[in-house]
Amino acid sequence: MRTDSRQHLDSGSTEDRTYLESLIREDFERCHADDTFEDLKRRASFSKEDKGLLRDWMAVAAARAAAATRPPH
Repeated sequence: MRTDSRQHLDSGSTEDRTYLESLIREDFERCHADDTFEDLKRRASFSKEDKGLLRDWMAVAAARAAAATRPPH
């Protein structure tokens, strides 16, 4: 399933963004043991590489949120 990851950086309410971040924060920090999700968000404001990484992680979060709201088969 393809997700438009660009929409998740600037769209939605603060509550929506907080919820999406909660879905990926632990996994991000497990994959990047020497980094925090908050640091990534800060760096994304001035680094295109980190902005892309954040966009990709937010796409994962959006996919997880969408999967959680789908009714079971």
